[in-house]
Amino acid sequence: MSAVHAEVDSKTLWGGGVEPLKAGYGKLMMWFFLVSDTFSFSALLITYGFIRFSSHDAWPIPEHVFTHIPFWHINAPLVFVGFMTFVLIASSVTMVLAVEAGQRMDKKAVEKWMLWTILGGIIFVGSQAWEWSIFIAGIDGHTASLISNPYGPPAFADLFFFITGFHGTHVTSGIILNILIFFNTVFGVYEKRGSYEMVEKVGLYWHFVDLVWVFVFTFFYLV
Repeated sequence: MSAVHAEVDSKTLWGGGVEPLKAGYGKLMMWFFLVSDTFSFSALLITYGFIRFSSHDAWPIPEHVFTHIPFWHINAPLVFVGFMTFVLIASSVTMVLAVEAGQRMDKKAVEKWMLWTILGGIIFVGSQAWEWSIFIAGIDGHTASLISNPYGPPAFADLFFFITGFHGTHVTSGIILNILIFFNTVFGVYEKRGSYEMVEKVGLYWHFVDLVWVFVFTFFYLV
């Protein structure tokens, strides 16, 4: 090996040579996964739009379906889902702060912001589970399921459960990853490595599920 090659920092190399776009192998693989997952969500939302606008039956009006708030017996259209959306977006902000703290090698700050991110994710998933239970309970004693839907065409319930469930599964997976990252931070794993790049990788995934929710929210609750 020549002296020039010997001087190349091994951290700037990965399997194929110099890091493309200054991104490590792990980050590139995360981007590839997110791009592929984007196609999955896009296909589902496009399918929803096609079925909705080709349906001959009246499509449910969100303001008439999503009207409940836990422990409050009032009619408050979209207030609760607005709260859920705010919590998830706020958790994206705390994830940004965790990544920034990792870049500064501030272990305590990473722990704090990761904990807030985990809490936000748990609140969102718990809220979504409660919303499902209310939606399934239905109106006037009728229940909504994959077979019947008192709010309108059965396809609405089919797509609602499948797409929000698919997204909820992603959020749940993100929470599990965030918990693992949190405990690795607590035990000083990334301090020993000298890098908090894993926080950035998981942060990319978390921002992705937050962004996807914006589209799901728009399709199901606003349009």
